Amino acid sequence: MEDIETILKEIPEERQTLLFSATMPRQIQNLAQRFMKEPELISIKATGITVSDTEQHYVEVSEKLKFEVLSRLLDIQSPDLAIVFSRTKQRVDELSEALSKRGYSAEGIHGDLTQSKRESVLRQFKDGTIEVLVATDVAARGLDISGVTHVFNFDIPQDPESYVHRVGRTGRAGKSGLAITLVTPREIGMLRLIEQVIKRRIIRKPIPTITEAVEGQQRLTMTEILRVIAEEDIEKYKGVVEELLAENDSLTLLSAALKIITKEPETIEVRLTEAAPMRGRSMGNVRPQQRNNNRDGYGQKVDAWARRGKGDVRGGGAGAVAQRGRDNKRKG
Repeated sequence: MEDIETILKEIPEERQTLLFSATMPRQIQNLAQRFMKEPELISIKATGITVSDTEQHYVEVSEKLKFEVLSRLLDIQSPDLAIVFSRTKQRVDELSEALSKRGYSAEGIHGDLTQSKRESVLRQFKDGTIEVLVATDVAARGLDISGVTHVFNFDIPQDPESYVHRVGRTGRAGKSGLAITLVTPREIGMLRLIEQVIKRRIIRKPIPTITEAVEGQQRLTMTEILRVIAEEDIEKYKGVVEELLAENDSLTLLSAALKIITKEPETIEVRLTEAAPMRGRSMGNVRPQQRNNNRDGYGQKVDAWARRGKGDVRGGGAGAVAQRGRDNKRKG
């Protein structure tokens, strides 16, 4: 807000000023009244705050199992283009690296990236070279990328307005979308606050199983095989197949081919810094400018994101959750 005020004070008196905002909180309304002359408010009335074509689900899961659940969801859903939102820059870096290790085509964007690197990542995402974009709220504001089929909130957003912005990345231009939020038990209050604001119930879903993840990848493989049969030239491969069929039955041969092609869930251990839960009750009682003072912009002191002297937390195939000291932390 201070940066905006500084810029507006320096621009010419004779000017035309238009203000666009997806949401209009009191702070933005006050800004309009201070820096605009007799402004006219033009609003678009909607039946709901979030897009009706976007399904909204949540999965209640412990912090240490979040990554394993996200991996299973990606395997089951097989999104064309997905954005994964995380709370801090450090979490974005760790999460994008962890997804890459697990075999997903993923990159991260946040405020510390150079402009050229950011443009390169976004270009690859738009082209489909990258299937999963991991981002902070700030980095994803204003993104207009068509074809995003899924939004995954790895960390629940800081407030309902951020949730609206995140979910709005999918379900555009009349297309359907799916938004899934991972919520720890201590963050259920924040989820209920979001539901109150958007006037919509977010449907609870169970933690997906490994079996469901494998079946999801098998379905994807079968769909791709049928597409190749229908659309591509496969004549030059039939000779090799005939040789193989001379020594193997067709069921065994096709099963082996499916096993090779299908991406099965990886078990590579990953390391993510533990994050403090986002609490809903206190958020409504604190003004935004108060929350941001000497904090990381997400309502928590920076020191809360990593805890020292706790040791590693392990379980459920999610890998070790590293809890690092202050020297390795970066703000969100």
